[in-house]
Amino acid sequence: MTAIDRAAGAVLLRQLRESRGWSWTDLARALRETARCLSVPTFEQRQLASIQRTVARWESTADRTAPGDRYQLLLAHLYARTKTGSLELNRGSDFDTLLTALRCFGTPAQRVRDLANLVRKAAEAPEEGGEMTIDQVAESVTRINARVGAVPVVQLQLQLAPVLSSCRRQGGYQSWPELRPIAADALALGARLAFETRDDSTSASLYAEATEIAGRSSDPQRRAEIGTSRAMVTLHATGDLSTSGTIAEAAIRDANRCGSYAVRARAFAVHAEIRAREGRAESASSGLDQAWRAAERRSPSRGFNAGPLHGFEGVCALHLGDADRAHRHLERSAATLRQPRDAIQRAIVSADLALARLRLGDPDASAEVLHEVVDIAARTGGRVPVQRLRQVRGELRPWRAEAFLADLDDHIHDTLLGG
Repeated sequence: MTAIDRAAGAVLLRQLRESRGWSWTDLARALRETARCLSVPTFEQRQLASIQRTVARWESTADRTAPGDRYQLLLAHLYARTKTGSLELNRGSDFDTLLTALRCFGTPAQRVRDLANLVRKAAEAPEEGGEMTIDQVAESVTRINARVGAVPVVQLQLQLAPVLSSCRRQGGYQSWPELRPIAADALALGARLAFETRDDSTSASLYAEATEIAGRSSDPQRRAEIGTSRAMVTLHATGDLSTSGTIAEAAIRDANRCGSYAVRARAFAVHAEIRAREGRAESASSGLDQAWRAAERRSPSRGFNAGPLHGFEGVCALHLGDADRAHRHLERSAATLRQPRDAIQRAIVSADLALARLRLGDPDASAEVLHEVVDIAARTGGRVPVQRLRQVRGELRPWRAEAFLADLDDHIHDTLLGG
């Protein structure tokens, strides 16, 4: 994206707004109402003045701010309809102009296509009649969860929002015991997705609610799964090793009471990573040993397996200063994480592999691995891969004059940052 491209996008957004006779405040109000209709997390409570300032930055030719994923969704749904409320997606429509503006801002072509397809599918879908049944809620949560990594996170949030709303409208899961376990799963998934979109306050709130509901159940496996997910998200959102470690320990206690060895293996692996980050080698090693023992007893066709576990072995070795051991495990992990559902985990493992190669004295090979991390991060919107990418790129600074690093930086700007 050049400065001229971005300026053209800013002009198009201003023209779209003015063609409808809207002020910045009017557009902010329309965006918030669209968020309410779509049940997009957090936007309903966002102050109009804050949204207005964001809109103003988009339209400034001197600013570099561009609409983020959630705002792109809101703008797309808003401008897909005319001022009279009819749907208009054809060439020359406001919707078409918006897509052109997003391209000018540097939004990747595939993301623009995904956005257009999402709006068209939403327009074609029939209106839901009545509330969702428990089975429908459970099926929706399973389906959405299975698409993490294969579909941009914001799209998954949009799909999950009506599920959460339906749970709460039906007398609330507090007064409907049969719905509580499924609601806990839905809330935990919502918390994970909120984390991926950097909405940490919403993520923490949803995890707390999910944990409270799961805590009233007699299902230790569900409590362990939610606790393990919460521990990892807390770690990567806050860097708080003490808090994330406490959550992970509770997850292990629940995992040891359940019949799933896969859940047990993952809980031990997460706790081991936290201990390795604290520099507690013996505790990390013990946790990994227990994770492997559990993994070896799990059903071959289900759950957490050797692929991601090698990844945990690798990241623990990195934090404990053994780059050679880390490299061996991370290569084995990356070779197994090939399914669409594995995309975010593969990007994390690949970034760790790049760091191991750098620590072993091969910066060129390190940069080579990061190209795949860039592509996956751009496609999925995964937050942790971007965190890891930023870390390794920072450690590559001494080679800033090398062509391989210039190629990587071009890739980051063209693919991940949009220019």
